[in-house]
Amino acid sequence: MIKAQNNNRHRWGIIYCPKVGVMKPMKRWYEIRDYLKVRGIDYDLIQSENFKSIERLSRVLADNGYETIVLVGGDGALQDAINGIMASPNRLKISFGLIPNGIANDFARYWGLDGDDYKKAIDCIQAHRVRRVDVGYCKYTTDEGEQVRYFLNVVNIGLSAHVVEIANRKRYVFAKGASLLTGLFHLLFHRQNFNMKFTLNNYTVEKKFMMLCIGNSRGYGMTPSAVPYNGWLDVSAIRQPRFMGMLQGLYMVWRRKIMNYRLMEPFRTTEVVIDSVGNAMAGIDGRPFTPTYPMTVGIIPETFNFIIPNKPTK
Repeated sequence: MIKAQNNNRHRWGIIYCPKVGVMKPMKRWYEIRDYLKVRGIDYDLIQSENFKSIERLSRVLADNGYETIVLVGGDGALQDAINGIMASPNRLKISFGLIPNGIANDFARYWGLDGDDYKKAIDCIQAHRVRRVDVGYCKYTTDEGEQVRYFLNVVNIGLSAHVVEIANRKRYVFAKGASLLTGLFHLLFHRQNFNMKFTLNNYTVEKKFMMLCIGNSRGYGMTPSAVPYNGWLDVSAIRQPRFMGMLQGLYMVWRRKIMNYRLMEPFRTTEVVIDSVGNAMAGIDGRPFTPTYPMTVGIIPETFNFIIPNKPTK
């Protein structure tokens, strides 16, 4: 086993997550495979059976001595892979590369990675420019004891999480796109506030909010000033607007100017304790999330070796 692990040190361990619902799910992999051959890269491939398998597969690669683990997938798959690697005793030895292959690819876009340009992503991973990035965490307690869930991008609570939940019900890309539009119309015409209570920076907030977003990175535009290597979390708490105010808010998210939205209360912290959120749904990096409350959301500074392609986009 030790000899096998030493051999794995210089090979990439690749997890391929086909984009959900595409007509030819392996087409992208065949393109990637051919370019890996051109670049002379040694690798071992594992294909995920479904999103529930990604965390287990990334832990297997980490435990078996792969020091470069590469994910071909989107934001949700990235979150699953991070949790698998963070659970491994070898996590500090591992460098993690990303070839975006999801619907949103928000974290990849932060670093200037285009979902269609797999060649650039492979070239960057081969160049192996590593930066330690922050990892966010959610801690809460169930009947089975304390639970921890890690994330790189954002935790959403409220109507933004409901949009994610609607999209994740669908199996096909076009259906997911239609569901996202449905979710946006839900935001416009079925606005709702939730009774939320949370504490940060020795200050307790107890108000009605439409959504609460806690970002280690841009968070799909809801935490646009968040930086995944400064040791801070950005928190955006948004109150329910009138119809025209919602249109204005969506426009400002698109233009990355949501910080100027008059119904948003921004915070910056290293930890937030969420006591209650009413009946609001939660999501974490593009996945539905069902924690218990109270829940602590915090940050572990510079703890994950991420292979970056270039300077982050602004």
